[in-house]
Order: sequence, then structure tokens, then C-alpha cells
Amino acid sequence: MVDPLPFLDRVLDTGYATAITQALYFVAAFVAIYVVGRLTVIPLVSRFLDRQSIDKHAKKPLLKITKFAVVFVAVSVAFGAADYGNFLTSLATIAAAATLAIGFAMQDVIANFVAGVFIYTDQPFKIGDWVEWDNGSYSGVVEDIGLRVTRVRTFDNELLTVPNSQLTDGVIKNPVEGERLRLKFLFGIGYDDDIERATEIIVEEAEAHPDILDDPAPSVRLTELGDSSVGLQSRIWIDDPSRGDYVKTRGEYVTNVKRRFDEEGIDIPYPNRTLEGGLELANVEATVGATGDD
Repeated sequence: MVDPLPFLDRVLDTGYATAITQALYFVAAFVAIYVVGRLTVIPLVSRFLDRQSIDKHAKKPLLKITKFAVVFVAVSVAFGAADYGNFLTSLATIAAAATLAIGFAMQDVIANFVAGVFIYTDQPFKIGDWVEWDNGSYSGVVEDIGLRVTRVRTFDNELLTVPNSQLTDGVIKNPVEGERLRLKFLFGIGYDDDIERATEIIVEEAEAHPDILDDPAPSVRLTELGDSSVGLQSRIWIDDPSRGDYVKTRGEYVTNVKRRFDEEGIDIPYPNRTLEGGLELANVEATVGATGDD
């Protein structure tokens, strides 16, 4: 019968036992830290975000970052417990070697990620807001806010995937942030029409519309003396606006004013153009003569 002890001694001498022990320490430490983090840290962060009234769509990426941080800490502690060396030092060495290449390859991604963080912290808009950007070239309703892109549904029912950096590098307009929206419309009347009566009609129709606010009160100002009309600018306010409410209310209001103008004989002129000049005909006599010969 072969004595197993020399064989076991050789196994122990090869360091297998040490490697197995280190691996067990690593797994035990990682599982312990990870479980503690999932049961304590993540719920605490979630409750903190709730107290800060963070939108549920914005919570998702923030909780993902928290989960990644828990895994990172668990791996770091497990490296130390298993006596594998300093994980942070090793990671820093690897990161330093890869930073240059990754930086060039992912500069746009990183810029959009940072912009997404600013959107979460500054909160220039939220899910469901109607926004405009790029000097009004684009507009729509925000459907989703991610750490890299924001998704906006246009009023033609098109879905735009917008890099976050485009929404933070320029001016973005949020008409519904203040929960009230002022609408302006320029009515043109003839120079011979009664300005005071036209002003009264514009205000009366604003006060009669159920979706136009009484406070702030509607107002009308003479703002333009055009080539063919006098411009009366109406300013009205609507409450809790959306793009649909804005278009519907303005359309109904303008239609009602136009109807009242027609009833009371107030003209809405259109531009007139006078063309001056003449026509010069050459060889008229020759042409007439040729016609007579026929």
C-alpha cells in the first residue's frame, strides 16, 4: 500500500492549499460585503432619492451607479482579505495605461455622461415636459432621461434620441416649467378702424374663454404701425399648459376674435403691393405692317 503522506506534502508544497485558502477568503469577503451593501446601502440611497423628490426615471441610473459602487467596494475588500495585494493600486496602474486610448475613443460618451449628471442635478426639465432647443429648431415632449441620451417625442409623433451634451451646451426652453404660459398674438386692423373698440373685443374674447386666466389679466398693446395695418398685440395666460392645450387655446381664441371683428366691421387687411413702370414695344410699325400684308 502506498503511503499518501508524501503525496500530500508535495501538494502542500506546491502552494495549492494557499491558493485555495486565498480564493475562499476572497469569495467569503466579496459575498459578505456585497450582501451587506445590497441590503443596507442601496435601500438607504433609494429612500434618500425619494426624499429629494427625484423622478422615478432619474432614479434608475443613479441606483445602477450605487450598485456598481457596492460591487467595486466588495471586490476591493475581498482583494485585501485574500492577500492578493492592493486592488486600488493595481486598478490605478491598469487605468493609467488605458486612459489615453479610452479617452480619445470615448470622449463623446464621457461628455454625454457628464451632461446627463448635470441634467439630473440641475433639473432643467423632467419627464413629460414640453421642451425646445437649438433656437427652436427642435421641440417635443420628454419621454425618458438617461445618463447618455434623452428621448423626446416630437409633435409629429417622431422619437428623437438626443445626446445629453446637446441639451446642456446650448439654451433649452422649457415653456411649462412655471406651470403657467403666456401667449402672444398680433392682430392687424385697418388704419381707418376703431382701435379702442378692437382692443375691447380682443380683451372680451380672452375673458370669455374658459382656459384663459383672469389673473394675470389679458392685455393689449399697440406695438406696430405696418404698411397696411395697425398691430395690436394680445397677451394672455393659460394654466398648467401642454403643447396641445397651447395650440387649441390659441386657435379658439384667435377664431373668436376674428368672428367678432367680422360682425362689427373691423377689417383685417392684407398687404397691398403697387407695381409701377411701363412696357416699351419695339418695331411696332414693322409688326403692324407685316400683319397687314397677311
